[in-house]
Amino acid sequence: MCDQHFEEDLKKYMRHPAMSRRQFGALVGVGMAMLLPRAADALDVRESDVNVKTPDGVADCYFVHPASGAYAGVVIWPDILGLRPAFRQMGKRLAESGYSVLVVNPFYRQKRAPVVPAGASFADESTRNTVMPLAQALNATTHVTDAKAFVAFLDSQAAVDKNRKIGTTGYCMGGPIVMRTAAAVPGRVGAGASFHGGGLVTKQPDSPHLLVPTMKAQFLFAVAENDDQREPDAKNVLRDTFAKAGLPAEIEVYAGAAHGWCPPDSAVYNEPQAERAWSRLLVLFGKALA
Repeated sequence: MCDQHFEEDLKKYMRHPAMSRRQFGALVGVGMAMLLPRAADALDVRESDVNVKTPDGVADCYFVHPASGAYAGVVIWPDILGLRPAFRQMGKRLAESGYSVLVVNPFYRQKRAPVVPAGASFADESTRNTVMPLAQALNATTHVTDAKAFVAFLDSQAAVDKNRKIGTTGYCMGGPIVMRTAAAVPGRVGAGASFHGGGLVTKQPDSPHLLVPTMKAQFLFAVAENDDQREPDAKNVLRDTFAKAGLPAEIEVYAGAAHGWCPPDSAVYNEPQAERAWSRLLVLFGKALA
């Protein structure tokens, strides 16, 4: 996860090793990494910035859905850099596949999105100094209250089919929040996906994996190679826990993919593995949210 090992991993996995961090960030800032593939059968969508009331205030979010009809809702929890153009693009891409998607700003209590400038990298100390306090201000309680508010928002929208289950995805710090979302609203959440999620299995009494028996969702865990190297037992604990609960869970370590490999603006973005993870997400949602 985002920690003291990031610098050494960046050197190993950075997709443009000949560039400096600042050079890479500048390219991202002008949109170099923002072009995700568009499916041939992509639906036309409508997108808007929305404000969602929560017990702690008003969350600024991005809502995108097919232009007509009602579809399964999805909540996307971004990584530690928050709601930004890369995640808007990812949300829009999912909507084009037939989902009504809410991409949230998890840091709304302190700052509206975006919380970092375009091209910002977690590798830069100034960026870390901005986002780490924001992330540390969140906890299991805020995860649950936010999850309930965001699911309720989706269920209030005409573009969401209330007869279909809701899905949720999370990246980096969003991984644990996905699990808490599934446990907080088990009657509505039918699928969850964690991409390079950190802190899924801990020794703390509020470890996300302890919530699995209260869930009713199918899951996908796309694990970064370097995360698995540092916590090799986590995947096994997840497998055993989901098996005991009788819930389907696809758990895979993505070879050559570093923590943070899925968002297209990441310095360690791995397009082949990111596309494979995306395809597995669509398979999961196709089964669990039908």
